[in-house]
Amino acid sequence: MRNKNNKKMKKAIVLAGGYDQIALIKELKKRGYYVYLIDYYENPPAKNYVGRHFVGSTLDLDFVRAIAKEIRPDLITTACTDQALLTSAEISEELGLPTYISAETAKEVTNKSYMKKKMWEVGIPTSKYYIIKNIREIDDIEISYPVVIKPADCNSSKGVKKAQNITELINALTNALKISRTNTAIVEEFKHGKEFSADFYIEHGKAQLLSVTESKKIPDNGAFTIVQSVYPATTELQNRDIENIGQRIADSFGIDNSPLLVQFIEDDGQFFVIEFSARMGGGSKYKLIEVISGVCIMSKYVDLVTGVDSKKIEVNQSAESIEVDYIYCKNGILESVYGIEQLLQDNTIDFYFQYKMLPSKITQSLTSGDRLGGVLISGKNSIEVLQKRNKFNRIIRGISADGVDIVNHEIINQL
Repeated sequence: MRNKNNKKMKKAIVLAGGYDQIALIKELKKRGYYVYLIDYYENPPAKNYVGRHFVGSTLDLDFVRAIAKEIRPDLITTACTDQALLTSAEISEELGLPTYISAETAKEVTNKSYMKKKMWEVGIPTSKYYIIKNIREIDDIEISYPVVIKPADCNSSKGVKKAQNITELINALTNALKISRTNTAIVEEFKHGKEFSADFYIEHGKAQLLSVTESKKIPDNGAFTIVQSVYPATTELQNRDIENIGQRIADSFGIDNSPLLVQFIEDDGQFFVIEFSARMGGGSKYKLIEVISGVCIMSKYVDLVTGVDSKKIEVNQSAESIEVDYIYCKNGILESVYGIEQLLQDNTIDFYFQYKMLPSKITQSLTSGDRLGGVLISGKNSIEVLQKRNKFNRIIRGISADGVDIVNHEIINQL
């Protein structure tokens, strides 16, 4: 394959075609790559940005391997998603293609059972936990309610539930074991406190903290569904504690050059690691990181995966108040979204991210994969941001096939 100047084009396979992967694809194309996409949806958001789309699961190693052997790419990569990272590392390693983390490391940072075991062994603060492979094993655990149940290897908080009693535990654990590809789940003690998301870039083994945001969840929905990310969220002293833990993760898991996302909960003044991954966060965190820190993390990431030497990261923390608010809908067939252009033009919102292709069937608001979209709002202080959020919530409309606004405005009102 050659470009208009008759030069041979480099080829890249991108795994997963959500909204966030569009930014990855654009960066690759800027650098002269012809991009192929693998995604199991027929019409994922990134489809129109690539040369060819293969419909199939990014977690199906045989399928991805067969496509790679047919295309013979220079690169297999993904961004802002968890489980496809393991596929990328395994197939790249097998075919002798570049990969910024080994398959072994990728397994440790995408499978919660490996991750928790190693964190516990090396003393990284995390909740007491049990690895469960059979529902009968709950007879042997000693843990107080409430507890949190997680599949060991799923994206988008699928199957993550809090249980208050044995009946809820059995129901949640049965579901978690069912949807786990390795039929493995984690049962861990529930920590009370605020949740935070910290984004690092590991450069030559040194962890540099880019941003920390508070992760606010939809209340009382039985899951842990993020509805908002808020900055600033922590003090300088807290950031030093968080950066120290990020460095310990990098050292313990052998992460030398990589983005690093770490989810924390603060309980009684101490930060505990919920989980982490050697990637940027989803939900357009790449843009939030850029606005907060001044670091174009997606460009830096593509330098990494394409083997380009880039400048050392310099962080310039924003003095503004910034938040990303995620839009969820009530059940229905979503056909159109109104109000976004007005909100962008009058600077009520800085950016709009639309995760659902339209029309789209909405059935639940339980995972990040259920979001219609998100908006990034900034202001001189939290009061200005609140005023902008309220205006956004008044104006945004998601119109169903029945002509009804099905945006769940109540969720945003509760923030």
